Amino acid sequence: MPRRQGFTLIELLLVVVIIGILAVIAIPKFSNTKGKAIVAGMKSDLRNLASAQEGYWVEFRTYYGGVVPNAGFTYSPTVGVTVTIVSATDAGWSASAFAAGTLQTCVIFYGSAPPIPPAVNDGAVACS
Repeated sequence: MPRRQGFTLIELLLVVVIIGILAVIAIPKFSNTKGKAIVAGMKSDLRNLASAQEGYWVEFRTYYGGVVPNAGFTYSPTVGVTVTIVSATDAGWSASAFAAGTLQTCVIFYGSAPPIPPAVNDGAVACS
């Protein structure tokens, strides 16, 4: 009697179980990575805002304090990230960033602007 080629039902079920276990392990890792990427984007946006603020100060001798994005201010945050300039004077500014999909908020301050918790160092981005 010739032997049939192929896999038995037990072998197929074992492969499905192993793939299921691997998926249970991998899916939380990927969702955590997405959250970290969003936070990294917010930090990058605030650093880019600092560069744009310095350029604005060189031209107008004051920091920009309006709505972001704006045609008069050459800065635009990443899609999905909301950047808000909290305060701005000719001696300093502060801003915060928030993105949908994360519960964290990142902040930065520069110069004489009052720090926004958890920021404690001038010009350094901090997230909570």
